Amino acid sequence: MATSTVTSKGQITIPKEIREHLRLRTGHRVEFFVDSSGQVVLKARNKDIRSLKGIVRSPHRRAVSIAEMNEAIARGWAGQ
Repeated sequence: MATSTVTSKGQITIPKEIREHLRLRTGHRVEFFVDSSGQVVLKARNKDIRSLKGIVRSPHRRAVSIAEMNEAIARGWAGQ
């Protein structure tokens, strides 16, 4: 079992074997939530590059606003 110590600022270091398992790299984000049994779950929010397919403007499609992009990103992070 991997363990970490909480610093005075409330920070922890994710152990190497966990970072490798989740394929976490510098700049990736993680999400914490409490499940129905009370367990705290850490979820990697890194995305595969293939998930970006189709975001470049096509001459046959209208331009997408920044607000629409932010909404799409939020939906993606929410798993929708």
